[in-house]
Amino acid sequence: MTTMFAVAGPPVARVHGGCCVNAATVIRLAPMKWALLDGVPEDDVRALLSIARRRQFGRGEVVFHQDDPADTLHLVDKGRFAVRVQTSLGDTAILSVLGPGDMFGELALLGEEEARRSATVAALEGGETRSVHRMDFERLRREHPGTASVLIAILSGQVRRLSRHLLEALYVPADKRVLRRLVEVAEVYAQATVPMTQEDLAGLAGTSRATVNRVLREEEERGTVRLGRGRTTVLDADALARRGR
Repeated sequence: MTTMFAVAGPPVARVHGGCCVNAATVIRLAPMKWALLDGVPEDDVRALLSIARRRQFGRGEVVFHQDDPADTLHLVDKGRFAVRVQTSLGDTAILSVLGPGDMFGELALLGEEEARRSATVAALEGGETRSVHRMDFERLRREHPGTASVLIAILSGQVRRLSRHLLEALYVPADKRVLRRLVEVAEVYAQATVPMTQEDLAGLAGTSRATVNRVLREEEERGTVRLGRGRTTVLDADALARRGR
């Protein structure tokens, strides 16, 4: 069964979600949307985004594959994207789920010209990014050195998160890992439906699909989630978080 996740509660306003918001408004709000651009003067952000390529992706479409040449940074504007890696055994594991305000591809832009992608990124739903080429990114860093510090902070946070997940895989029971990843994914999607299958959640938690299905059924009996056709609604995220500790 394909399972999707949603968080119950009042809708969250989207600053740029409506079709009536024009491009100028999106550009004006860009420093608040992407941490990488915090502190960069508005005129420079406008100049950067004016040469950034707007790219749209359908559900399941791959943005780039692991080991592809790397020359662009992607700023997530709409939708959610899964970061996947291929293991030595041929299995696929999801490292993270990214949404609006996040970015991917920044690590490759710090490498050499022959840098390769360290993971595969694919759209979990219809999405849109602003892609910035390596040369434009290097110019931004030269003109605004503080941007490099922000980027380092972002990368440090990713390293800490991956280290935490590795420790969990070694020492935390699978049931708790499922609950932790479910809570994290629910936060990424806010009030929106999360188009992740149980198999995807299993990869994110480092366990089997059968375990995910069992945990979700048990949580439904507790009243913390509601399972429906093709979706799961989180009714009590706090309770899930407490049991995942």
